[in-house]
Amino acid sequence: MNLASVDPQLADLSNKLIYSAMAVYAIAMLAHVFEWTFGGKDAVAVHSAGRTTLADTVAAAEEPAGAGRKVTVTVTSASGGTRTLTQTALLDAGATVVTSGRNDEVVTDGPGAAGASGRGDLAGRIAVSLTALGALLHTGGVVSRGLSAERWPWGNMYEFSCAFALAMVFAYLGLLAAKKNVRWLGLPVVVAALVTLAVAVGVLYTSSDQLQPALQSYWLGIHVACAILAGGALYAGFATTALYLGKDAYDRRRAAGLTTGPLRTPASVWQRLPAAATLDRTAYRINALVFPLWTFTIIAGAIWAEAAWGKYWEWDPKETWSFITWVAYAAYLHARATAGWKGRKAAYLALGAFACWLFNYYGVNIFVTGKHSYAGL
Repeated sequence: MNLASVDPQLADLSNKLIYSAMAVYAIAMLAHVFEWTFGGKDAVAVHSAGRTTLADTVAAAEEPAGAGRKVTVTVTSASGGTRTLTQTALLDAGATVVTSGRNDEVVTDGPGAAGASGRGDLAGRIAVSLTALGALLHTGGVVSRGLSAERWPWGNMYEFSCAFALAMVFAYLGLLAAKKNVRWLGLPVVVAALVTLAVAVGVLYTSSDQLQPALQSYWLGIHVACAILAGGALYAGFATTALYLGKDAYDRRRAAGLTTGPLRTPASVWQRLPAAATLDRTAYRINALVFPLWTFTIIAGAIWAEAAWGKYWEWDPKETWSFITWVAYAAYLHARATAGWKGRKAAYLALGAFACWLFNYYGVNIFVTGKHSYAGL
């Protein structure tokens, strides 16, 4: 290997930028935690007619009975989604909303929604800004790592992990940029990015070096880049699915009267999430959108395999588990389109599919020997 072609200054800069990104992500995580802990919405449930199914009592009302004031109202639709609107409502002695206005405002709920408390909204905005700053530093670390050896910066597990964590954050920021109300996804994304980077720098780190001969191909920039982008987006789908299962379980317990004390207040973490149906739908859309990219990743890998080994498919452990992951996500998407397999049943398939993806990366690379083992740690 030509060690002289590696620029140690750029390699050192990459390390410093990665550590700086981790520090910023850690602060962003604290800001997200503050939003979740202290940033509850001043939301009320309402009675209304027509196309909405509604709760019975006001969840938080500071004015005395009979007062008319501007309040933030959360309406749960028959499809399970929620709508947040601000209007004047008349409260009776039982704190039930007697009158309310139109309920056709834009769907928006969860952290970052209209009606969030001032300090909670501020913390959330700071968290997003810090996450974006961390992503900028993170990008610099990944790019400078590649420039230090003049190659694509994902030639081993350390570099792939750094790029994978960055893809998670990009997926989250991309959803926000697309005007999606997914600020509630910020905390699990930042935590996962931090954990991934911690494992990368603490366990998987290797010095910047030239690629193994088998990896010196333009397909590295296509096949592996697609795998990284798909993995980051699939994590967003996984996190949303996990939140859906928690929210749905909470709603079921609350409907059965099994939640008591503070769990009945808007301070509950689960109550601050969007409706379970909204989370379920969001997870499905993310996974459905990313599935074609994962399909292309496998096809690109097969083409590269033919160029490198003379065969499109060898049933190498990495190939096998990539295919298993594809089948698992295909089963999930099919289940979503099949009556009786929506909701929790399909969600469990999604969790299993992402577990296959994780094992395909960590498990196969570390514990299973195959033709992809040249990537090493």
